[in-house]
Amino acid sequence: MLHILQCSSSVSLRHTKGIPGDCMPGPPRPRTIVNATNSSSDMQTKAIANVNGTSLIPETLEEMASDIDFQQTAERLRRHGQAAITREEKQKRQRSLDRIGVPSFGSMVKDKGGIAMKRQEASILQLNIGLYCNQACSHCHVESSPKRTEMMDRSTAEQCIRLMRAKAGSLTTVDITGGAPELNSQFKFLVESARGQGLEVIDRCNLTVLLEPGQENLAQYLADWQVHVVASMPCYSPTNVDQQRGHGVFDRSIKGLQALNAVGYGQPGSGLQLDLVYNPNGIFLAPAQSKLEGVYKEELQQHFGIVFNNLFCLNNMPIKRYVDYLQRRNKLEEYMQMLVEGFNVAAADGVMCRNTVNVGWDGRVFDCDFNQQLDMGIRKRGDGDGKGMTVFDLESLDELTGRSIAIDNHCFGCTAGSGSSCQGAVA
Repeated sequence: MLHILQCSSSVSLRHTKGIPGDCMPGPPRPRTIVNATNSSSDMQTKAIANVNGTSLIPETLEEMASDIDFQQTAERLRRHGQAAITREEKQKRQRSLDRIGVPSFGSMVKDKGGIAMKRQEASILQLNIGLYCNQACSHCHVESSPKRTEMMDRSTAEQCIRLMRAKAGSLTTVDITGGAPELNSQFKFLVESARGQGLEVIDRCNLTVLLEPGQENLAQYLADWQVHVVASMPCYSPTNVDQQRGHGVFDRSIKGLQALNAVGYGQPGSGLQLDLVYNPNGIFLAPAQSKLEGVYKEELQQHFGIVFNNLFCLNNMPIKRYVDYLQRRNKLEEYMQMLVEGFNVAAADGVMCRNTVNVGWDGRVFDCDFNQQLDMGIRKRGDGDGKGMTVFDLESLDELTGRSIAIDNHCFGCTAGSGSSCQGAVA
């Protein structure tokens, strides 16, 4: 029987019958509470010293080698290739929707009176600069791990910077993701170039990277460049986090958060923004951010002395590792039905792909990070070979304004309930 733990006792969720009421199944295990008034240097030293300079990567590789799901996926990739598996995923989602008589995503938006799925002027440039990561999370839609070698090179990074300059005035944010983007050689180059143009820079941080050997000064670097940190933290208890993200990840994540707090992140008046991201560890939709955020703040402050600014609640997208998870448990149809029943036209009107341009590590251009992983690139006009557009085909991001957004059945994941975007709920 599938056992799902929900990350809050005080939050009422849709479609959660039979799910336990708290992500902490018993009393919190004893923890040393860090005094938030300690000096910056003392707190950071305490947070980092406890990991003894060890990398998470060997443990991640060991878990991957012993995890049946990972091994089955690796064997399918070896036999069939990524393109064939991506097509199979789409077919599985569509069969699930066909069985419950659901129209296409585009038809649903139109029938519900939603705004046409067209691109607006780009205000966010999202860069997925590589798939290499020190973790291998069970829900990861980009299938990152220490075994992935795909990384953005300097020439692609330089062209992204040229596009930032060409969009001066209306572009507000550069959103850097991965993998673990901080482990890419172009990360600091992109951060410093974007900040030099006065743009907000978001680092989508897995927290454990702050404790990797060679990254001891990363928290201070992010603070020095006033980078907005959006950190993955799918629960406030070790059971759920380690189940989803790997053994020992919770403890390292706590230490990573303490290191960020030590240099000012999340502290009142510091100007250093620290937001956390929650996604369900099971087959249910993300709860309302406003309800779960208070629980997170209370738990993390009380037990670990941690403070942060906002909590973003995201639905799990039915692609890649998560769709494998659902399929192996014969839950894909149930999940797709849940997404369809939770369709919110206001969320469809606010989806991030309307004002975000996504760029892959190889320079290919997409409407969103999910489309990137499904190889649904933005096509060049009159493109007959189907290779899609790259950053080198663009003089300005304005060339994309007004174009139709590439949509398919996975898009129901962004429009269910309060909706999901990389900046949290959209409705």
